[in-house]
Amino acid sequence: MATMFIIGNRSSIDETRDRGDSVTQEDETVVDSEQGNMLMHIISQLRPGADLSRVTLPTFILEPRSMLERITNFMAHPETLLPMAAIDDPVERFVAVVKFYLSGWHIKPPGVKKPLNPILGETFTCYWDYLDKTKGYYISEQTSHHPPKSSYFFMAPEHHIRIDGTLKPRSKFLGNSAASMMEGIAVMRFLNRKERYFITQPNMYARGILFGKMKYELGDHSFVRCPETGLVADLDFKTKGYFGGTYNAIGGFIKDMKTDKSLYELSGLWNEEMYIKDLTTGKKVLLFDATHAKETPPKTRPLSEQEERESQKLWANVTQAIKQRDQDTATDEKSRIEIMQREEAAKRADEGVDWHPRLFRRVRGGRGGSEEGEEDLDWIINANIDGKTPEEQTKQTLQIAAIIPGQGLQRRFSIPSRKNSRESVPRSQAPSSSNPQTTDDLIDFGENNPPNNFHHEPASMDNYHEHPPGLQQPLQPSGPAGGMTNISLIRKDSETQDVDEFVDAES
Repeated sequence: MATMFIIGNRSSIDETRDRGDSVTQEDETVVDSEQGNMLMHIISQLRPGADLSRVTLPTFILEPRSMLERITNFMAHPETLLPMAAIDDPVERFVAVVKFYLSGWHIKPPGVKKPLNPILGETFTCYWDYLDKTKGYYISEQTSHHPPKSSYFFMAPEHHIRIDGTLKPRSKFLGNSAASMMEGIAVMRFLNRKERYFITQPNMYARGILFGKMKYELGDHSFVRCPETGLVADLDFKTKGYFGGTYNAIGGFIKDMKTDKSLYELSGLWNEEMYIKDLTTGKKVLLFDATHAKETPPKTRPLSEQEERESQKLWANVTQAIKQRDQDTATDEKSRIEIMQREEAAKRADEGVDWHPRLFRRVRGGRGGSEEGEEDLDWIINANIDGKTPEEQTKQTLQIAAIIPGQGLQRRFSIPSRKNSRESVPRSQAPSSSNPQTTDDLIDFGENNPPNNFHHEPASMDNYHEHPPGLQQPLQPSGPAGGMTNISLIRKDSETQDVDEFVDAES
């Protein structure tokens, strides 16, 4: 953690304490008597420090979208995202990355809301149409239930930007607050610069869950680090203290680790104005104004084209009821999915079937691994994106999953392997092949549930180094022992003309 330096008699960070001491109604949730009784019923079962991952919360506190979709908030400002890789000066480029990172935190629903916990194997894909006629593509999957892990992939081929990430939240009950401790990282790559930016997230807190007004806060340190340039940003998301401070304040420094010199100081409010101060010249300028920023939400395929395990189709009845404030229907529909998960998890356990992600594979980390240093990702997209041109990279991306409307896709699905397969998933991590157990944490997310027909390429340590160094292996089914050709079953959809090929998984 960087030390807080005082510039002159007054730090720029201190200036934010003159503002933001009041909480707007948009940031609060007032709990009525009926909702309060539901919360008290849940919280009466808990003790400080208890794990919230197995607690089901009332639907009035839910945001009507899955966490896999909520992650797209970080790509919702193309005006900060797209120019980054084109900046030639490495320090200016790093500052642009920090600006991009800070630009997405203001995007949230009013009050205290948590996204729906993705079920194991749930997927979400989307895209953006940019003003320069290019596109950005996003693919995500819930890759684990216990502990919850949401893995995602983003690509803007014409702008040389790629992001791989996995969120791994841990929920804790802290008396009158609930915390979501945000573990996991994102790795952003500028393919034209051969640079990586490792990014972590602040923790999230819901205050006042027992009494008073509920309030959402971000807190604690996060960082942005580029090992290729030696630059690092240590960012402090400040929570309001009992006797001082302000809501939503940030502070921090950008430092050159090669010279051990602090270059810039950051200050402001993450939901309003944020400033950057050049510590060499003393000049302070506006970095990003969230007050007047307008996000660009992604586009998705219509529900009629989505599969049953895609987020928007899976949760359609729940989200519609939440939007209509029909808590009874929302609760019933949500319970139906949760019961389905538990039944499927029990069936997998009884049959001794392993579950594997459909679109992601384990990171090849460790000494000498092709993704050494990226172990905290845990999972990464299971496909080679190594095209020489943006057109080739786009084609490779669209071969992973259906993203744009009307997209045909030949999918290969493996029959789930048994416990004696080369790679086993611990039962504590994920129950099995269709739908896992369900639970809802306060501001947390994570769950399980795999689609019934997911492709998986077993990732044994034996074959990690049989392929040329690269980010991913091709998305292909494993071949059987002895080099025999897999027996497959071809199915063509009469309406969409999509072709599905089912093959026996390697055992």
